Amino acid sequence: MTEISFHHVALTCGSVARTEQFYCDNFGFTRKRAFQIGNGKEIVYISNGLVYLELFPKESERPIPAFDKDGPAYPGLRHIAFKVSDVDAALAAMHDRPDVSLGPLTFDAFIPGWKSVWIKDPDGNLVELSQGYKDA
Repeated sequence: MTEISFHHVALTCGSVARTEQFYCDNFGFTRKRAFQIGNGKEIVYISNGLVYLELFPKESERPIPAFDKDGPAYPGLRHIAFKVSDVDAALAAMHDRPDVSLGPLTFDAFIPGWKSVWIKDPDGNLVELSQGYKDA
């Protein structure tokens, strides 16, 4: 079998530049590559060394409202998540006041010290910040 490893999550953005700035300012991403696709539009790859995001320009408006809490309960992508050492410090360090969708919540009943908060990126995509998760 061929070697398999995770590569990226692709996001469609209302403004690729605004979404790129959000992830660069708040999660340590930097631009790795951009492809001009015509009409002044580009596809941009950004990475923080562990994760890549591929940013696409929108081609139409969102057909349904953005989600709240921790994401939709039907099959599909619920949210993306980043591990942080301190949820409260990560929120406080964000460049603009984040749009908190849910939390912060603690899950000490499952894992002592596990805490998460869900925020929205500039396009309404849900992003979890989580501290303290440990495998069994």
